[in-house]
Amino acid sequence: MAMQTATNAQIAAKLLRGAADFFRTISKENPGVKDELEMNAKTCEMAADRVELDPGGEAPPLVDGAEG
Repeated sequence: MAMQTATNAQIAAKLLRGAADFFRTISKENPGVKDELEMNAKTCEMAADRVELDPGGEAPPLVDGAEG
């Protein structure tokens, strides 16, 4: 049986979802920064969704107006 090779986008999405899980785990132990860590987790999940749905797509503008 041939092993299927993951694409770079699939690997990136998996890493981003892992980072989101990490931020949520750490937030449970650090209530003082829970809101910031949750925002980081949501950002990672949003980026993972974008990479999966449109791997070659253009990044949206960043909050501070810098190019993405």
